[in-house]
Amino acid sequence: MMSVLFPLPGNEAFAASVSTAMACELGDMETRLFPDGESYVRLLTPVKDRDVALLCTLHKPDDKLIRLYLAASTARELGARSVGLIAPYLAYMRQDSHFKSGEGAASKHMGRFLSGAFDWLVTVDPHLHRHHSLDEIYSVPTKVVQSAPMIAAWIRENVSRPVIVGPDAESEQWAAKVASAVGCSHAILKKTRYGDRDVEVTAPETGGWENMTPVIVDDIASTGKTMIAAIRHLRAAGIAPPVCIAVHGVFADGAIEEMRAAGAGRILSCNSIVHPSNCIALEEAVAVAAAEFLPRFSAAA
Repeated sequence: MMSVLFPLPGNEAFAASVSTAMACELGDMETRLFPDGESYVRLLTPVKDRDVALLCTLHKPDDKLIRLYLAASTARELGARSVGLIAPYLAYMRQDSHFKSGEGAASKHMGRFLSGAFDWLVTVDPHLHRHHSLDEIYSVPTKVVQSAPMIAAWIRENVSRPVIVGPDAESEQWAAKVASAVGCSHAILKKTRYGDRDVEVTAPETGGWENMTPVIVDDIASTGKTMIAAIRHLRAAGIAPPVCIAVHGVFADGAIEEMRAAGAGRILSCNSIVHPSNCIALEEAVAVAAAEFLPRFSAAA
């Protein structure tokens, strides 16, 4: 039988493109809240003896995780052969250590939770800083989609004389890959973080950049403070307004407006999180990755 892909609310357009690319069925699900706030989930497409995937980007995850868990558990209860998760943005990755007394490593706790509900996981560029791979956090097979080729393709088509800028050491893995794919140079800024909204960066040597367009690339833009600090340093050095690209554009609390006020040029993101800044599509690459776990047809078909 053909595999089936269920989008959770807000993920319908992304899931439709993925299901078309994979030639699998796009499932229908009913979700709502009871008057007491509890979640109701009903799978309207049959799942018995079928390979099932749920697609849910985990931006603002606390509003989504219960429905996601109930949908996965319901699919198993109704006889699904396997149940996987496609999460273009994977939450709870940044708290990967004990920074203060009494804290927990939330990334590991979430890894155990999702590994208990799903047979496999596909995501896009998770925030891996103190871990080398998702295998250190998740006990189920995982596949990571790299956004660098899609970002590089956009830059080649839209930016003349680019130089890629990573706003901190953590961003070097993305900046270096993008620069290599574009065929241009890159530089990494040094960041000191004093709090969630208090960031200081030291700009690199910018000599020779007078006729170039800086492209700041980072995996997550949440409050935007890291990018804002980088923008200000570049503008103070007399460099052209930078293009700012986030793999995952959270852009909370007026971040876009602050980035523009700091002197940003164009601000854009991949479509792992639905946002007006989305310019770089990930569905085709996600479909290729998911196809390793979610075959079009079962062996008996």
